[in-house]
Amino acid sequence: MDTPLLIVDAANVVGSRPDGWWRDRAGATARLRDTLAPVGGQGVPPDLPPPVEVVLVVEGAARHVPGIDGVRVVAAPGSGDDAVVELVAEAGDRRRLVVTADRALRERVTGLGAEVYGPRWLRP
Repeated sequence: MDTPLLIVDAANVVGSRPDGWWRDRAGATARLRDTLAPVGGQGVPPDLPPPVEVVLVVEGAARHVPGIDGVRVVAAPGSGDDAVVELVAEAGDRRRLVVTADRALRERVTGLGAEVYGPRWLRP
């Protein structure tokens, strides 16, 4: 069985908390990336048992945030939403989970068979 793919819409998740992220988008994205590192080995109980492949899609001012062990970072060449959709489509029949609150993106990826969770699912 294939390892589930967890795709996180960085801009949307970072923007879901009014914690001053707008002053340092790259820094806020790097902090999100760091909180995601253990997910690959721990999953997100109870919905997502480990192991999990974690992908963080970045764009704009956060485009240069690098990946780390446990989190692959994909810099969107254009729209972050388009990059998320492309990752979902490329993953085929494997279990795909997308974290975003963006309604239009939710519709696009559920149409491809992905599950969608809101930012609070990852960030209690």
